[in-house]
Amino acid sequence: MKSGQVINNERDFLMNKENDQNSTLKFGYFSSLSLSVWTIITFSFAIIAVPPSGPNCSGDCMSYPFPDILAYYPRDYFWMYFAIFQLFIFIIFMISNYANAASDKKIFSSISGAFALIASTVLLIAYYTQFSIVPISVMNGETEGIALVTQYNGHGLFIALEELGYITMSMAFFFLAFLFSMKNRLEKSIRLILMTPLVITILAFVFYSLKYGLDRHYRFEVATLSINWLVMIVVGILISIHFKRKMNANKTVKQS
Repeated sequence: MKSGQVINNERDFLMNKENDQNSTLKFGYFSSLSLSVWTIITFSFAIIAVPPSGPNCSGDCMSYPFPDILAYYPRDYFWMYFAIFQLFIFIIFMISNYANAASDKKIFSSISGAFALIASTVLLIAYYTQFSIVPISVMNGETEGIALVTQYNGHGLFIALEELGYITMSMAFFFLAFLFSMKNRLEKSIRLILMTPLVITILAFVFYSLKYGLDRHYRFEVATLSINWLVMIVVGILISIHFKRKMNANKTVKQS
């Protein structure tokens, strides 16, 4: 009688464990897919917000102290609202990968998660303060110090915070790569793509620093932001496929 009860308890334990695993895989699947879709939306709004200042400005450009900020409000600020929710999804995505990581890979996932939190915190501060402080301050004539804070200043605080945020995000992706093996084509592709942002970010920083010195303006910021967002889109899709395959594999095992 006791042995039968033990067997039943073990069966219940294994079933509960399997259900928990399927739940975390399903959560990882949807968070990965959501990150990809939301980044595409954010990217679409960011592309139309072409800076009316700096090296990419083709005409009618603003310069210090950037007096025409309100002429580009709210068009140039819409993408930041989407970027904030993108960062929320990014954090959920990273935690989902941690929850589904093998025990011997938890160290890499923990390091990746730490960098992700740093990156998200820096970027959330940059985006939220930008659309919450700059437009209303200019509307009220409180323009002292705005030139240092506004996104249109290529040597300003906003660009510096974005650079720091996306450098750190590149580090998060780099360590996340080690959660995926080189045993099959899908995981190998995910691993290599996740390593790409850090490599390109370092190369871009060295290139622009050597060519322009401290006067990088927003050239490096655009480069590192673009590569990190492109990786979000691609690996979001690939990792969602990875989680879907693991869910299907568990389902097949259960049926057999």
